[in-house]
Amino acid sequence: MAPSTHTVTNQPPPLVGYDVFATDQALAEAVGRHVEAGLLDKVRAELTTLGRAAGSAQVQEWGAQANENPPRLRTHDRYGHRVDEVEFHPAWHRLLGKGVSAGLTAAWDRPAGHVRRAAAFLVWTQVEAGTCCPLSMTHAAVPALRTDPELSAEWEPRLTSAVYERELRPAQLKAGALFGMGMTEKQGGSDVRAGTTAARPLAEDGAYELTGHKWFCSAPMSDGFLVLAQAPGGLTCFLVPRVLADGTRNVFLIQRLKDKLGNRSNASAEVEFDGTWARRVGEEGRGVRTIIEMVAATRLDCVLGSAGLMRQAVAQAVHHCGHREAFGGKLVDKPLMRNVLADLALESEAATTLALRLAAAYDDGGEQERALLRIAVPAAKYWITKRCAPLTVEASECLGGNGYVEESGMPRLVRESPLNSIWEGAGNVQALDVLRALTREPQALDAYLREVGLARGADHRLDAAIKQLLTELADLEGAEARARRLTERLALVLQGALLVRYAPPDVADAFCASRLGGEWGAAFGALPHTLNLAAVVERARPAH
Repeated sequence: MAPSTHTVTNQPPPLVGYDVFATDQALAEAVGRHVEAGLLDKVRAELTTLGRAAGSAQVQEWGAQANENPPRLRTHDRYGHRVDEVEFHPAWHRLLGKGVSAGLTAAWDRPAGHVRRAAAFLVWTQVEAGTCCPLSMTHAAVPALRTDPELSAEWEPRLTSAVYERELRPAQLKAGALFGMGMTEKQGGSDVRAGTTAARPLAEDGAYELTGHKWFCSAPMSDGFLVLAQAPGGLTCFLVPRVLADGTRNVFLIQRLKDKLGNRSNASAEVEFDGTWARRVGEEGRGVRTIIEMVAATRLDCVLGSAGLMRQAVAQAVHHCGHREAFGGKLVDKPLMRNVLADLALESEAATTLALRLAAAYDDGGEQERALLRIAVPAAKYWITKRCAPLTVEASECLGGNGYVEESGMPRLVRESPLNSIWEGAGNVQALDVLRALTREPQALDAYLREVGLARGADHRLDAAIKQLLTELADLEGAEARARRLTERLALVLQGALLVRYAPPDVADAFCASRLGGEWGAAFGALPHTLNLAAVVERARPAH
C-alpha cells in the first residue's frame, strides 16, 4: 500500500490550555512586587482564574469568532422607526461579560485595584483586544464623573459593577452599565478645542441640548457617553445617556460604523446629536480639565493593551520555535533565531514592567506618584505603543509562512498593533504632552529623576544614559522639533532603571547593552552575542 501523503510532522501543537497569567513571569513578578503580602494570594488566585480562562480553547475560540463576525449597524426597525442599535456576535457578549465580571471596570476603590486590574487587562487583551475598548472607557469614566458628586453617586456603582447587562434600557433599572466617549470631530481630530458641537442650556438645572457630529465615538452600544461640546461658557464635558429615565431613546443617531484595519470586533461610530439631552459634568468652560483624568486612564490602558499584544506575539513565537525543527535542531536553539526571540522578549518584558509600575503609582495616589505619572504615562504611551507594531511583525516572521496565515492568529495581532499608538492621542500629541510637563511642571521631572535615580550605580550604561538625558533636558529651547527623541529617551531610561532593579541580571544586562548602550541594530535580532540570550528566551516561554 502506498504511504500516506497526509502525515503531519514538525508542526507545533496549538498554544492552548495554559495559564496566560502565571506563565508570564514578568507579569506575575510585577504583581508580586506591587501587591501587599496580605492580599497577594487572593490577587494571584483571581488572576490565575482569568489566565486559565484566557488560555482555554473555548475562550480562544470566542475571540476568533468575535473577530471574524464584526458588529453590524441597524439604524431602523422593520416598521421604519429609528433604533440605532449595534448588533454583536454572541461571542463578543461572552467575552465582554467575562471582562466585567473579572473586575476590569472596578479599580478605583479596591485594594491594589489598579495593579490587579492592569494585570487582568493585559491578560484579557491577549484573547481579543476589541472587547477591551468598552472596558477601558467604563473604567476611565469614573474619575471624570467624580467631579460631580451627584452624578458619581448615581453612576459609579453601575460602572464598577461585576454585572454585564447588554440590553438598552434606563440605567436606573440596570445592575451594571458601560460607558463610551465622543470627543473628536471631523474638523478637529486631536484638537478637541476646535469642536463645533453646540450645547444649549435647558430649563432644568445642569441639563442641555446637544447638536453636532462626532467623528469617532467609542463603544456606541454603551449606556452612557462622556462628550465635549461648546456651551455658552466654553468647551464643556457632558454625560449623554443612551436611554432616558422615562424609557425613551435619547437622540443618538449612528450614521455609520468605521471600517477599521484591526479591532474588528469593536464598534467605532460616527454619531449625530440633534436635540440630544445631556447633563453637564463639571463647570462650563472646563471640559478638558474635567475629562483629562479619563484620558490619562485610557492612555495607560493603551500601554497595557500594547504590552498584552506584545506578550501574546512573543509567546506564540517562542512556543513555535520551541517545537519546530530546522537544519538539524530546534529553532529556539539556533543562535540567530535565539537572538531574535531574546530581543522580542526584552521589549515585551520592559513594556510589562513599566505598565505595572504605572498602575502601582495610581494605587499609591501620593503627590510624588501623581507627579511621576504626569511624565511617565505619555512617555510610556508614546514609546510602548510604537514598539508594538514592529514587534508583532517580527514575531509573525518567526512562524514563517504559517505566521502569515489567518489561522495562526498572528495577522490579527499585526492588524491590532498600530491601534493603541493612534487612539487617545497619537505620537506627536504624547510627545508634546511630555514637553509641556517638562517645561511647566518641575515637580514631574523631579519625580521622574527620583524614580530612575533609585537604580543609579547598578549599571554603567544606565548611569551614562541618565547623564546624557540630563544634558538634553538642560536646554529645552526649541525642543518641540526633538520632542519625540526626548520622549523616547525618557521611556527607555525609565524602563532600564526598572529592569535593573527588578528583572533577572541577564534581562537587565541585555536591555542596557542594547537599548541604552548602543549595541543594537535597527531590526530585532541584533543583540550582542556575548549575552546570555538563552536565559532571556527561556524566561519568555509560555508553556512547556
